[in-house]
Amino acid sequence: MSAADAVQVERLDEVWVVTLARPAVRNAVDAATAAALYQAFLDFEADAAARVAVFHGAHGSFCAGWDLQAGARLAATQGAAAAEALMAEDFDPADPHARGPMGPSRLRLSKPVIAAVAGAAVAGGMELALWCDLRVMEADAYFGVYCRRFGVPLIDGGTVRLPRLIGMGHAMDLILTGRQVGAEEALRIGLANRVVPTGQSRDAALALARELAAFPQATMRADRESAYAQWDLPLGEALHQEWQRGRARIPDALQGAARFAGGEGRHGRF
Repeated sequence: MSAADAVQVERLDEVWVVTLARPAVRNAVDAATAAALYQAFLDFEADAAARVAVFHGAHGSFCAGWDLQAGARLAATQGAAAAEALMAEDFDPADPHARGPMGPSRLRLSKPVIAAVAGAAVAGGMELALWCDLRVMEADAYFGVYCRRFGVPLIDGGTVRLPRLIGMGHAMDLILTGRQVGAEEALRIGLANRVVPTGQSRDAALALARELAAFPQATMRADRESAYAQWDLPLGEALHQEWQRGRARIPDALQGAARFAGGEGRHGRF
């Protein structure tokens, strides 16, 4: 299967759907697929008409992680040193367009991405889901650091995003044990944002994406970026960067106030 077949992009007005489709390996990612995923999200970022992306895994799985069979074949044909060099290429931490082994995992986008999680989202696949802003999870889907069994490290953001998302205690449990985490637990600990019936994650994520796409975009993106930027800042600096981004959106706020005064959006209506 070619990378073009493995990574499919649908443009549904302002929402893009980026789909992994490698059913023979439960959407595991090899080098060519990682490159295609990376390019798909670069294209999404560059398209001024695109507002929100849904990251979807076809055929009942989100992503089973790095394609270990492909890695073994690479080592067998090119040698372990060559395979290691390909996997362990360094990157510039200041580069917002850095590429990870799984593809987009080091990209810092200005627009939200929603993961539609069906079936397995494990190892590197879990890291891709963590890279997304929100996770809509099917009732029988599951997460897990399954690579723990084979000595494969988390190098696509898992040890960074997981503690930030669910706290150090929960993160250590998942990172050290590699155990499976079902939808109910994922929702309880904050790993999932929504749980939907089996087979409905794509449609539910699309509905959520369209809801986000309908909001005033500049303000939503400013608030999103402020939330990400505050992590390593002292409180005063964090509040200041929030103000700097927010004050540029005051004209939007005044326009919104006028719409509210005219009767739009009363009583919490969206």
